[in-house]
Amino acid sequence: MKLLIRPAPEVAIKSKPVRRRQMRHLRQNVRKLLARLDPDIVVDGSWDRVDVEVPEGRSLDGVVVDELLRIPGISTIQEIAAFPFVSLEDMAEKAVEAFAGRLDGKSFAVRARRHGEHDFCSVDLQRAVGSALMQSASGARVDLRNPQVEVRIEVRDDQFHIAHRRHRGLGGYPLGSVENVMTLVSGGYDSSVAAYLMLRRGLRSHFLFFNLGGVAHEVGVRQVVHYVWSRYGASHGAKFISVPFEGVVEEIMRSVGHRHWGVVLKRQMLKAASEIAQSNNAVGLVTGDAVAQVSSQTLTNLNVVDRASDEVVLRPLIAMDKESIIRIAREIGTESYARSMPEYCGVISQKPATRARLHRVEADEAEMDPRVLAQAIEAREEAPVEGLLESTTTPEEVDLVKTPAVTDVIIDVRHPAEGELSPLVLTGNEVLKIPFYELSRKVPELPSNRQYLLYCDRGTMSQMHAVNLKADGHANVKVYAPAS
Repeated sequence: MKLLIRPAPEVAIKSKPVRRRQMRHLRQNVRKLLARLDPDIVVDGSWDRVDVEVPEGRSLDGVVVDELLRIPGISTIQEIAAFPFVSLEDMAEKAVEAFAGRLDGKSFAVRARRHGEHDFCSVDLQRAVGSALMQSASGARVDLRNPQVEVRIEVRDDQFHIAHRRHRGLGGYPLGSVENVMTLVSGGYDSSVAAYLMLRRGLRSHFLFFNLGGVAHEVGVRQVVHYVWSRYGASHGAKFISVPFEGVVEEIMRSVGHRHWGVVLKRQMLKAASEIAQSNNAVGLVTGDAVAQVSSQTLTNLNVVDRASDEVVLRPLIAMDKESIIRIAREIGTESYARSMPEYCGVISQKPATRARLHRVEADEAEMDPRVLAQAIEAREEAPVEGLLESTTTPEEVDLVKTPAVTDVIIDVRHPAEGELSPLVLTGNEVLKIPFYELSRKVPELPSNRQYLLYCDRGTMSQMHAVNLKADGHANVKVYAPAS
């Protein structure tokens, strides 16, 4: 299989030096990610395209396209069939074979490009192929302006190819071709969508988490961060940085007037984020704020919050409503994580200030002990996102079962998309599919006289959730860890 990748239009209009640099980033990203699927996949290209060739007989067609659909900077992906040039009639026959049955009752247009010396022009090619397709398809019609199907043919010297399927890519810029940012994440809808939009824009991101809810909260956030990075940013390494912030919350509630609790908490986060960003070569901070969504996100309060940091604060969701944010989360696969994520607001005021005055907020902050924030920053933990799930620690041990008893029930806790790619099949045991984000709700409904073994591919997620369920009193929950 051969694939022709075109960059996003924004890349194509850049100056030559910038365009070459961004195309080099795009080829490198494609090459690195596809090499994980098969090291023999060939990635090449020029200033306006990336060519991918998958070796014959590898059964990777759908997998390769799925990987490319999640790489920032790609406008379109065309599946192409390449042939030696013989004649216009031969090209028309090949086009009829490629689009057999796909033009019936539809409008279409033939788009042709030609490179090299030939005794025909592009218009001649379009007419010959279009005529053959009209004769072969039932009820087909030509529509050059708004066709339902585009038939793309490119002739290059003594070769030609037909693009018989076309996929829309993410767009944006190639990851790594812009600058680095630090994305503040909470695991909910807003921060996961904001992180995705920044990756799509080509901004390499580290992920900063302010822990207000202990181990259980951090486990969930680690999962969603790993998911977003592995699907949309895996061409570049990233850090997950966790800052213990419960002490800062206590200091705010002790020293600050209750009307300013929310604004001061956001300012303390930005102060910490600014310092941590500088030590990680990040030149901007990303948050999931949407204007007027909560009291701390009025324009007045956002202005007060921003004064706490010298770094630029990027808010990709600023004009979105919640429905639009949830829709994007569903499309990118983070909705199921966010839906089950507990809310840790940190501080809740009965009558929060919606138009805080900077001098009053700063006066309140002056009553705080600055050592508390400094200690929280110093106590932060950093881990590479690539190994995030593997490096997660659990507060207590759970039993690992390599060979289940016949009466044991296996619970597949993987995300449904993972389960579809690699189904768990056991002949001797009942297998239930309960995604990790539904465990806390569904496990209490199961019969208590059975033993349940949680399963995931690597065993890390199943162990983390087994710990949580055991802490909730479910002593009949263990982990299924088959011998590899």
